[in-house]
Amino acid sequence: MAEKPAKKEQIGRQPMPEQDAKVRARNFDEVPFGLEPEAAILEASRCLQCKKPACVEGCPVSVDIPAFIKFVAEGKFTDAISNIWRVNALPAVCGRVCPQELQCEGKCIVGKKGDPVAIGNLERFVADYERNNRLAPMPEKAPATGKKVAVVGSGPSGLTVAGDLILKGHEVTIFEAFHKPGGVLVYGIPEFRLPKEIVFSEVEGLEKQGVKLICNEVVGRTVSLDELFEEGYDAIYLGVGAGLPTLLDVPGKNLIGIMSANEYLTRSNLMKAYLFPEYDTPIILGKNVVTLGGGNVAMDSARTALRLGADSSRIVYRRSRAELPARGAEVHHAEEEGVEFHFLAAPLEFKGDDKGRVIGMKVQQMELGEPDASGRRRPIPVEGEIYDLECDLVIIAVGAGANPLLTQSTEGLELNKWGYIVADPATGKTSKRGVWAGGDIVTGAATVILAMGAGRDSANSMHDFLTRGW
Repeated sequence: MAEKPAKKEQIGRQPMPEQDAKVRARNFDEVPFGLEPEAAILEASRCLQCKKPACVEGCPVSVDIPAFIKFVAEGKFTDAISNIWRVNALPAVCGRVCPQELQCEGKCIVGKKGDPVAIGNLERFVADYERNNRLAPMPEKAPATGKKVAVVGSGPSGLTVAGDLILKGHEVTIFEAFHKPGGVLVYGIPEFRLPKEIVFSEVEGLEKQGVKLICNEVVGRTVSLDELFEEGYDAIYLGVGAGLPTLLDVPGKNLIGIMSANEYLTRSNLMKAYLFPEYDTPIILGKNVVTLGGGNVAMDSARTALRLGADSSRIVYRRSRAELPARGAEVHHAEEEGVEFHFLAAPLEFKGDDKGRVIGMKVQQMELGEPDASGRRRPIPVEGEIYDLECDLVIIAVGAGANPLLTQSTEGLELNKWGYIVADPATGKTSKRGVWAGGDIVTGAATVILAMGAGRDSANSMHDFLTRGW
């Protein structure tokens, strides 16, 4: 290891080694390799150990960032993971998919004059080190309370609730509709960004602490919330996500080869279409693929298309590059891999052949007008500026709605006009006694870490209820 410079500010941010772009664009292996111990120690030494750490304020689950980084700087990696586990049961996930640049790293004081401390990369390093070495003891649990909690959904918010409440001494059972746990972490995020074994390892850690997991259980169909209460559960948390695809009302929308990102990514990720012929899951293999949208889901879809053999993969987004909601790292990786971007462009019409298959789309050139309700400038058509794009697969990644399967079969659960559950933003309490909710089913599609933050708030409120009453 190179000798450390005399001053922290002279140490540059340690680069994350990763696969070459041309190579990784054709495989599903994880893109970054992770920091080596020497680089992690050097990166951790950049932390100023602020007395009032703004980075913690930027973390929705309140990880004691300076404390765990100090352990890393001292080479005490086991102590570092034990520190994180006190408040975060999913550090390997968070280190990979959290938008750190907008949260903890966005508030890092070191970043005021240079690159912020790579908090996410360090969290990933610590979690991976523990997974590979298995040295840290499980977090200490409070004495058993005798209370039973049902968590519906094993996505990031549900896993957070389970992790928090099991440590507080309650008995926790997770009910998952799919055959594998993880929710959006496994059906929505591709292998090259978040390997499934990482998610399953985090879930395994919760099971070792005593959390029970029941898969293939569709709460709202196979069992109702009221029946769960009758079975002896004292409180229920709903973390069922927002998995209802949003489609577009555009002429030609029903042509073969136009599909939602939700279906496309679920087939590829959870159902492992990318491992054909080992897994014979059907999926459309387009050669000229267009993805509509500008968020992380759009980036995931466009990059997946390349890995499934597309000759070209384009993203059509109706606003400019500055308004892209996707993480900067994901946009950067997509560009490196060859994804083309068409900014200020919107679909006008899908064109098909005589067999009803999509062969192209008309695109309307846009310009930015006045801000809309989101605070971003509204895209408006440029008169007469229309062009054609050839495509044989269109992936629609413009958001997702609330799946009504559970919510509309549950009496006493207040919903808003969009079908999302109405819950207290501070506590997660719903209108139904003993029921809490959080994550995308309350807020609409958002980030993993915000769902985890909602889970943390709900778990604290549920603990109060289980020990003191409603």
